[in-house]
Amino acid sequence: MPAPPPAPLATDQPLSPPPGLVQLFLGFLSVAVVAFGGVLPIARRALVERYRWISADEFTELMGLAQFLPGPNIVNLAVVVGGRFQGPLGSVAAFLGLTLVPAGVVVTASTVFTRYADITAVSDMLAGLAAAAAGMVIAMAARMAEPLWRRPRPHTIFIALAAFAAMALLRMPMLLVMATLVPLALALSWWAHRR
Repeated sequence: MPAPPPAPLATDQPLSPPPGLVQLFLGFLSVAVVAFGGVLPIARRALVERYRWISADEFTELMGLAQFLPGPNIVNLAVVVGGRFQGPLGSVAAFLGLTLVPAGVVVTASTVFTRYADITAVSDMLAGLAAAAAGMVIAMAARMAEPLWRRPRPHTIFIALAAFAAMALLRMPMLLVMATLVPLALALSWWAHRR
């Protein structure tokens, strides 16, 4: 007797209806409240798997856009997602949901850190937090690359590897890498779709 097919992943389910202003605010607020040190992995899980507002592929595409734009990636992502569903007011709702609580926490933490920065235990704790944050960034990169490996396209894999080599190995400035690879990625995608 053949084994039953695997249950569909949360990302394979149909998308939810577009969120309203309150849903955008509360959705990004829920991301901000639980995402200490690494917002992107939590945002991906929330937007793609929990709320199902966008697909995994759309998240990767929007994250690429957010990375390219000036400013913090997660804030750019919130503004783009909010604007996509509810226009300028949606952008404002997502932005406020994402930033209100963290702003209060950061102000409080900076005040405490300024007062106790000379204590060795505080410095050691911050070093540990930095290591955890680096691990979360690596995990997020792996999750974002998942659509590339699921449906491999030579030009997208080439762009990903070129970006990694330029930034991690050659230590080229991000602006130069983006200015070079974005037009190349667009040209290769256009050429691939014309064939």
